[in-house]
Amino acid sequence: MPITFDEHSKALTIHTNHTTYQMQVDDIGCLLHLYYGRRTEGVMDYVPSRFDRGTSASPYEKAADRGYSLDFLPQEFPVQGAGDMRSPLLVVRDAEGAFGCDLRYVRHEIHAGKYELEGLPAVYAGADDDAETLSVTLRDERLGLEVELLYGVLPHLDVICRAAVVRNAGKARIVVEKIQSACLDFVHGDFSLISFPGRHGMERVPERTAVRQLSCVVDSAKGSSSHQQNPLLILADSDATETAGRCWAMEFVYSGSFKGEAARDQYGQTRLQLGLSDELFSYPLEPGAQLVAPEVIMTYSAVGLDLLSHNLHRCVREHVCRGYWRDRVRPVLINSWEAFYFDFDGDRLVEFAKLAKRVGIELLVVDDGWFADRHDDKRSLGDWTVNEAKLGGTLAQLIAAVNDVGLQFGIWMEPEMVSEESELYRAHPDWALVIPGKQPVLGRNQLVLDLSRPEVCDNVFDQICGVLDQGPVSYLKWDYNRLIIDIYSHVAADQGKVLYDYVKGLYSVLERVNERYPELLIEGCAGGGGRFDAGMLYYTPQIWCSDNTDAIDRLYIQYGTSFGYPCSTMGAHVSACPNEMSGRVTPLSTRATVAEAGTFGYELDLKELPEETMDKIQLQISWHKRIAPLVQQGRYHRLSSPLADPVCAWEQVREDGSLALVSAVVMEDHAYGTPHFVVPRGLTSGARYRDAERGVVYDADALMEVGIPLPMTMKAGSYRSFTYLLERV
Repeated sequence: MPITFDEHSKALTIHTNHTTYQMQVDDIGCLLHLYYGRRTEGVMDYVPSRFDRGTSASPYEKAADRGYSLDFLPQEFPVQGAGDMRSPLLVVRDAEGAFGCDLRYVRHEIHAGKYELEGLPAVYAGADDDAETLSVTLRDERLGLEVELLYGVLPHLDVICRAAVVRNAGKARIVVEKIQSACLDFVHGDFSLISFPGRHGMERVPERTAVRQLSCVVDSAKGSSSHQQNPLLILADSDATETAGRCWAMEFVYSGSFKGEAARDQYGQTRLQLGLSDELFSYPLEPGAQLVAPEVIMTYSAVGLDLLSHNLHRCVREHVCRGYWRDRVRPVLINSWEAFYFDFDGDRLVEFAKLAKRVGIELLVVDDGWFADRHDDKRSLGDWTVNEAKLGGTLAQLIAAVNDVGLQFGIWMEPEMVSEESELYRAHPDWALVIPGKQPVLGRNQLVLDLSRPEVCDNVFDQICGVLDQGPVSYLKWDYNRLIIDIYSHVAADQGKVLYDYVKGLYSVLERVNERYPELLIEGCAGGGGRFDAGMLYYTPQIWCSDNTDAIDRLYIQYGTSFGYPCSTMGAHVSACPNEMSGRVTPLSTRATVAEAGTFGYELDLKELPEETMDKIQLQISWHKRIAPLVQQGRYHRLSSPLADPVCAWEQVREDGSLALVSAVVMEDHAYGTPHFVVPRGLTSGARYRDAERGVVYDADALMEVGIPLPMTMKAGSYRSFTYLLERV
């Protein structure tokens, strides 16, 4: 069984196929964390060291035992007010305004299957998975406060999920000032924290920071997971590499404000924790009410970052993403935005579709500008009525015309937003998050609708249905182009609830859309990659990776994204050159090689391209359709880093090792330079592989030892790319 309880030692142990996680109820009911690492047997209650540490305080029952303090014992769910002066997971304030609680073990239960969370996304188990759930209840008798810790175990993935439910089982109001979902305490170790910071147009570029006696905080208080940080944390041995060293991952299944922390204490112990942000958060619970802390996905690798990512990829791809499109190859699309911006009409779109059909594109997406009086970004968000004068007819007629060409039809919406210059805002100004008496802070000339209110969610859902019901819409690009700054709901008594309730409202709308349109492909977007997280992937199986489509910048963005998210989730397109953001010129072949590592599509005006380029695009699409199942379902390896190496290389390998795609982009060229070698991984030892395009046969072990030399064809220009499709023979 994955979960066991030892009556003698009071140890709760969770086993996956290759890892063990262990905690213990001690003699006064405190829940101590003992171990998370490679699979082992036995009780590790010898791990916590108990001796006098001077000023560290003890619980009342242990006043005579100077060797007992929660300030240095490793804990499973540390709280403020129990003597642990490190960063807690829970801070509460009682009806008298006093801070502090003291949680003790009450009971535990073990259930078959994986738990679910009310109103929130969570990892799910398949019918054939041997998943189990551990529920541990802790209680503060003074407050009548109960916290249920939930552990969902998917043994074959080496994944353990954690969430928490805070319940007010007392008689007076309490206020939750901080709640995080998971922590790991390590009694020793020299660690680095790998986080994924960035900005709009350069999201999720890895950063490695030594963990010292100084708190490393990775957070967003912006109402979304943000461009600037990502709710994915990796704690690794300081010398860990792709293929060596211990590493632990925490990935938050949530799309709003979050906070992750890593710090070493005064005794050389390290704590890693992740959960909701406590900034702009203050959540009251009346008697009988509860608050659910969203899920954190945890996994461990004893052999480096490569395996850690494989565990996360399988979990996200197969147990977070859902529905019709989870395992299907996505259609090759072309988006109208970089081709036309707001300047289009129905005839122009149909001609665009005809050119797209000619080269093998399967889906036309009409981006911003098709509705109301929307000819710039200053107006009309919230008024999702078709501008029939601009389109030259109804939306149904446009969809039919595109379908007649032989393409599927997709459309862009930004349902969470409203323009001041709109009929919706004039009718319901209180539906926007605006502080009374304060001029609102505008982003892209728009405000955010208050999705913490059910009636606003109902209106958003009805307007989406009003668009999608006009014809066979195959794809919806769901955008979100500004941050939440003015936090005030006109119906909320406690504004500290709003950001959390907003995200739950967003999820409720997305769930209803998925239920009503089960075959609709929804791509998430937030100014590109500003809300790229496992929470959104539960509802949208792919997310636009970044508004920056420059192929070289995308190498950094997609490299960082790959640490926690599979290729099947990454929206990636070929765009025009010079690139509109960077001004860089890269070969069409390189732009395609980079985009082929994601869901693949185009962002350019086909009618401006010469015949030779159109022919090349047709070949690119044929190639992509050949490799797409491997890209989407294959095991992904980072073969080199764009942050450190002159060549950025990556590989997708079929799970049985029978097929591998090796891709590389040369980022640096120097006169009379040294040759570059790309060394694959994950091939079948002892086998031979044929290069499907060149006919060369390689020995697998030699390839994984020495690698493939990239041709030194300097006349080809900068940023050359290479692909090798290796078939086992």
